[in-house]
Formats: sequence, structure tokens, C-alpha cells
Amino acid sequence: MSAIAGVLQTDNGSNAWKQGSVLMEALSHYPCDTAQAWHEDDIFLGCHNQWITPESIGEHNPFFDKERGLVITADAIIDNRSDLFNQLQVDLHLREQMSDSQLILLAYHRWGETAPVHLVGDFAFMIWDCRERKLFGARDFSGGRTLYYHCNRDRFAFCTTIKPLLTLPGVKKELNEAWLAEFLAISGMVDVADASQTIYKNIEQLSPSHSITVKEGRVTLKRYTQLNMEKKLRFKSNEQYVEAFQEVFQEAINSKIRTHRQVGAQLSGGLDSGSIVGFAAKSLGENRKEFHTFSYVPTNDFIDYTPKYQMTNETPLIKQTVNHIGGITDHYLDFHGRDSYSEIDGFLDVMEMPYKFFENSFWLKGMFKSAQEENIGVLLNGGRGNLSISWGSAIPFYASLLKQLKWGKLLREMRQYSLKIGSGRADVFSFVSRAAFPVIDRLRPLGEAYQYPMIINPDFARRTDVFHRLFKHGIDASGWFLAKDPYEERSSHFKEVFHWNAGNTLSTKLSLHHALWKRDPSNDLRVIQFCLSLPEDQYVQNGMDRALIRRATEKLLPDQVRLNQRIRGVQGADWVHRIIPHWRSFTSELEELSKDTIFMEFVDGNVVRTALASINKKTPARPEYAMDPNYRLLMRSLIVRRFLKSMI
Repeated sequence: MSAIAGVLQTDNGSNAWKQGSVLMEALSHYPCDTAQAWHEDDIFLGCHNQWITPESIGEHNPFFDKERGLVITADAIIDNRSDLFNQLQVDLHLREQMSDSQLILLAYHRWGETAPVHLVGDFAFMIWDCRERKLFGARDFSGGRTLYYHCNRDRFAFCTTIKPLLTLPGVKKELNEAWLAEFLAISGMVDVADASQTIYKNIEQLSPSHSITVKEGRVTLKRYTQLNMEKKLRFKSNEQYVEAFQEVFQEAINSKIRTHRQVGAQLSGGLDSGSIVGFAAKSLGENRKEFHTFSYVPTNDFIDYTPKYQMTNETPLIKQTVNHIGGITDHYLDFHGRDSYSEIDGFLDVMEMPYKFFENSFWLKGMFKSAQEENIGVLLNGGRGNLSISWGSAIPFYASLLKQLKWGKLLREMRQYSLKIGSGRADVFSFVSRAAFPVIDRLRPLGEAYQYPMIINPDFARRTDVFHRLFKHGIDASGWFLAKDPYEERSSHFKEVFHWNAGNTLSTKLSLHHALWKRDPSNDLRVIQFCLSLPEDQYVQNGMDRALIRRATEKLLPDQVRLNQRIRGVQGADWVHRIIPHWRSFTSELEELSKDTIFMEFVDGNVVRTALASINKKTPARPEYAMDPNYRLLMRSLIVRRFLKSMI
């Protein structure tokens, strides 16, 4: 709920408070309910408090427990408070008012450095153990909150954001070429594979699922948790699976709507956000609390060019969800006049690093601002739903049945699936057989496979040895993941810590700018563990993909949304349409970029110039070019160059 900062002098110096004050001053541009600090000669802890939960109002953060000799500064919302209270035997009369930072402190006093294993929620914290003379901190399993640090012979300093650390004496703005190489070499939306690095050479990041200990000048990092993907639940009936899921999911949502302000949710026309809104509305309605939804829609002058099975304006489905659930104040935001190009500098200022999700950048930022204007404290989101609550693609599951020669079940499933998606059984079987036996694609390809152009300069790639490093994380020389099987990809998402780093970086920093928290029930640790423990036939059955969430939301969502397997919402399809008024500036900057010899040391000039020639042929610009990889490649290049220029 806050931005935290601190300094530990490791050279026996006594001016930690001076350097800590520098960090706190650099955080002062964020909205704040109160700024607090605690310090002794060689240690400073500070917190730029934003009160989100009822217990956070007026709390002491940093909090000094004199009896136990512990001090904590925390950016945290803990969701399993009841379980922790019971395990720690906290007196009943203390529980209602106890802050999450105090609760973390008690957990550390009880379990020491294994305390993070017992915590569920979004958190980053640091604890000064006065008796052990050590700093200990941790970041939650998926990195819901950020934590950066700088370390040299004289001091260890940490902060929720990067820029304050750059204001400390002796910290230089030096480019970390290893980070940049990974960013350029990875074709997908992941920023980098090494989540401990940042774009700055002298600034590091505590990775998700990791703890950090600083004692006697030594920094020790440790991964404290690994999700168990082997343990499986077995119930007697489908109904029991649904009931168990509903219980776990409702508990997760109830813990995430804990705020003294209003509750909001990002709502599309799909299952993930719709199910979250449906479950949350039940609890909020019982407490007579107002509930807002925020939905992105294209501007009125945008003409949808996408295929019939895609929907760029999901308003009809969203309204069906809102009307079916009831008791919702719904907001439809087209952000007229805003676009991905003209907001690059502002977004770089928020992110403190280059980014890839430019298609949606302006409305993601705008939605936080709109929520702030409605006094929202918690903004619900279903970002991890595809891998948890709504897991279950039909084709890979049917491919597994084919390989196991379970013909009876496969034929029944494909018959039902064909009817639900409105496609012929022969077409479905073709896709299933290709998924089961990839050699078919090599012998009889459906079309020429497209490869996203590799933008990194080959010499820069060799100098940084980037592809060798990426291979260790399952990424090949094309910049894509080696695993082509969806089940392997899902496993990688939960074993590797980097997949969600960029998204959580964005949500943390937008939350600080707008004094509200994004909370994702589909990413709740309890929900994730439950979903990973289910047999695959709970996710695909009776011709229904994503079957668990569809069954769990019966009567909660309208059937037009719940059972929809024919239309898929698509966001960001209008990004080129929005930048057309700035087209001359956009192409002029790209021409300048293509002639920048310094920048060309990092990117492949031939690839950039080929892409630029391609878009120059396609003039005037048209909205459907949003799907052209040349446009995306050039936009990414432009964002990187803008950031590098800002470092000078």
C-alpha cells in the first residue's frame, strides 16, 4: 500500500538518515496519506504510506516492535489474515485493528526467514532485526509489488521504484547491456528472462518468490517457494469440483476487496473478468457497498476490420453481464484523443524502463486515472485467468486423447465441440491431429509459417551472449519459447519467475501514481494451487473448453457470455487508427531512428530499414495495419530509443 525505502550503512558510517531522506524526497511526487521514517546511526527505513485497507488508516509504517527488537517497512496487503492470526495465536481483541505490516513482523518473529512461505497476498517488505544486525526482506510469489536495490562497499539501499536510488551519491546512470539484449532478443511480451536485472547496471531487482538477507556486508538471495504441479485432487463428482472451486475463489475475492474506499473492476466481455465481477458483486451487495466496473471501448469513428469471430467493441457482452449481475455502476471509456505514440514519454516515466505492451498502454494508464476519480481503493483484474481459473483449451486436450487412442471419448467430445464453435468435425480433427503429431505440420504445412523479425543487432547479441543465456530459460534463437505444447508452456509460467514481471511492474507503478491497488483473484496463491491440482478433464468436457469456470458461473453470468465459444474479444486493435493524426511525426521519428548510428549498435539496421520501407509503401496508414509485425517492431524500437536518449 506504499512505497518503501531504506539504507543500511555497511561501512560503519552514521549518515544513513541523510541518504534515506534523499530517497524519501524522491518519492514525494506520489500521492501520500503520510510519510514516516525510523532510523538509528547506520540504518534508515522509510515508507510513503497510501492507506488502502481499513487497518492501514493511521498505522505506523515503518513499525518498531521494541519488545522483539524488530522494525518493518512494508508495501503489502496480506490476504490470509485469519489463518495467520490463528497460527500465531493473536489475541482476538487485537486482530481487527492489526495492520498487515505488524502481522508480517509477527510471522517473521515466529518463523524467521521462512516467514514468506506462510504469506498469501501481494507484498514487498524489509525487516531490520536489531539483535541479529541484519536486514531481511521478501517479494511475493509472482512479484505483485516491486523492490529494487543498490549495493556497494559502503551501503545497501532499497526502494519500491528505481529513480530514487539513482539520486544517491555515487550511483551512476549506466546502461545494463545484458538487460537490453534480452529485451531486444525476446520476440514475445516478456521483457527479460533474468528477473533480477534492471536496465541500469548498478540497480538490481529482488525477483518474485525470492527473499533477501543483508548481514555483515553480504547479500544473500534465496528462492523460498516453488509451486507444486504434481499434487492432484480427486473428488467423486464434477459437482464437487465446482463447489470446491467456488469456495476457494470466493475466499480469494473476499480477501481482495478489503478496502476502506470503493471497489472497482476492469470488465471485458469475457469469462475471466466477468466471473470476478460476479463473485465480487455477491459479497459487495451483502455489505451494501458500491461497485464500479471500467471497460475499454474503441472510439466511435473506428471501423472494425477484424474477422467475425473477433469483437473489438465488447460493449454488448459487457452490458449483458452488468445487467444480469445488477447493482453495478458501469463506465465505458474510449479515451478519445489518446494514443500509444503520443504517450510514450509519460509511460516511460511511469515504467522507468522500456516496455512492449504499447497497444494497450494509454488505456491501461487511463483506467487507473478514471478509477482514482471514483475514489476506488481496489481495482480487480483477471490477468492470470487464462492459466488458472479459465484454463482449458480443447484442441490440446483432444490431442492427448488421440495419442492415448481414446477414440470413443475423443469422437464424442469433438462432435459436441464442433457444434458449440460452429465448425465442421473434419476441420476440428485436422487441428487435433496436427497438435498431436507436429510432424504433420512439417510434411503438410497449412501455410508458410511467419517468423517475427529478430530486431537485435547480431554483433550486440554475440557480444552479450544473449541467446546462450535465454536458452537456459527455454527461449530459442527466434526469441520464442522452445516449448510448443500448451501444458509445457503452462508449467514454465509457474516454474520461471520472469513471466509476470513486466505486468506487475506496471501495476505497482500505476498504483503509486493513482493511490489504488490492482488486485487479481485469478492470481491468488490459493486459487493457483487449487487450479494446478485439478485433473485436465475438469477443464475440457462435453465439448466445452474452459469448462470449470463456465460451470462454476452458472446463473452467475448470462449464458450469452458464459457459454460463448464463437466470439473472442480483442483489445488494442485500434492502436494504428489512433496514431493516424500523428502519422507525419511518427514516420519522421522513425526515419531519424534508422539513421542513428549509435542506436544501430543495439538493433539490426537492415531489419529496421526493411520494416520502415514496408510501412512507407502502405500509405496512407490504415487501422488494419495494427496487426502488421513491421509496425510493432518499429514501435518497440522507437520506445527503446526514446528511453536510451532519456538516460543521457
